[in-house]
Amino acid sequence: MAAALDPNPDEAISAINVTPFVDVVLVLLIILMVTSTEIVRRSIQVDLPTAAAAGQAVPRTLNVLVAADGALILDGAPATEAALYDAAAQAKRDDPEVRAVISADQRVAYQRVVAVIDVVKGAGVSRFALDVAPRGAE
Repeated sequence: MAAALDPNPDEAISAINVTPFVDVVLVLLIILMVTSTEIVRRSIQVDLPTAAAAGQAVPRTLNVLVAADGALILDGAPATEAALYDAAAQAKRDDPEVRAVISADQRVAYQRVVAVIDVVKGAGVSRFALDVAPRGAE
C-alpha cells in the first residue's frame, strides 16, 4: 500500500492498525494451545516405561490412562471399562479417524493393558498407540 502525503500534517492520526495486535493474539493462542495439552498431561503423574525407539507424541483425541492400581482414567476423569467402551464408540461415530493413546504405569500387569486395548478395539477404534517415555527421561 502506497503512502499518501497528508495535506494537514498537524492533525492527529486517527486510524489504528490492528494487524500487529491480531498477530500477537494469534501467537498467544498458539502458545496456549501447545502448552495446555502438556499441562493437562503432566497433571496426572504416571511412571511410564521406557523404550529406545519412543517416537513423538501423536495427536490425541482419546486419552486412556491405566494408573498403578489398575484404575482407568479417560481424558482426565475416572472411568470404568463400560464407560471407556461407550466413549470410544461415540468418538468413532463422531470421527472415523479417531485415535486413542493408552498410557499405563510400568507396574500395571500386562494383562490389564491388553484388556484396555481390547475394550478400545472392540469399540471400533483401530488406531491406537501405547505411550512410553524415551530412554534417559527417568
